[in-house]
Amino acid sequence: MLPERPKLHIEKTGIEKFANIIGLASILAMILFIIFNWNALPGTVPTHFNGAGEADAWGSKFSLLILPAIAIVLHLFMGIVERKPHAHNYPARLTEENAPQFYIESRKIVNLTKNVCTVMFAYIVIRSILVALGEADGLGILGMVIFFMVLAIVIIRGMVRMSKIK
Repeated sequence: MLPERPKLHIEKTGIEKFANIIGLASILAMILFIIFNWNALPGTVPTHFNGAGEADAWGSKFSLLILPAIAIVLHLFMGIVERKPHAHNYPARLTEENAPQFYIESRKIVNLTKNVCTVMFAYIVIRSILVALGEADGLGILGMVIFFMVLAIVIIRGMVRMSKIK
């Protein structure tokens, strides 16, 4: 049973609104890139990349539809979680006075994680198509390193900001 916490309506911050636009645009870009390149794609496309960013497994071009589907489900599910910050996990020092600060920080972590993952999925799909078409050599390890670093920064920054709430 969840502890009784205030259920507050707190407007999204500018960064959350902007991140949602980027996340939704990434889903749209992913889908459109698949549609526009579908007929040009060979029968097999990369389905997995190793740590060096090289394709090491191949499958049907229909496998390209998996990441957009996951991105849509992720976006919807995490959007629901985002709208219920009172149900997130908080330290015992949560009070009615500091709840708005905790809720905003927790919601931003969920929002930014959702949208960074969506952008990362779009990057993987687009790079997979480019590899399949012979226009790229691999995933491009630098891009993945940047995504994981941004994700780590989002989570660590949010946790640090929450630790400073009195």
